[in-house]
Amino acid sequence: MSASKNQPQVHAEKGQPWWKYPIVWLVVGGPLIVVVASIYTANLAIKNVDPVLDTSDKNVKNRNELPAIKARNHAAEATKQPAEQ
Repeated sequence: MSASKNQPQVHAEKGQPWWKYPIVWLVVGGPLIVVVASIYTANLAIKNVDPVLDTSDKNVKNRNELPAIKARNHAAEATKQPAEQ
């Protein structure tokens, strides 16, 4: 009697293509989703570019359209002037 007859046989896994294993999709799926999402985000950013704000005073139609820095500086200048007596 040989020892191999008493031992249970371990069957090798059937040779299946790589895409039929669920663990492969868990490993490849995450980075693949990130790549697709980044391409989609870049596409949105390229197609929907925000216009450049023109900060020259000659093109401003009302004072509410001035940039925040100019408005802040304008308000700070008013507080530096001495009060009328």
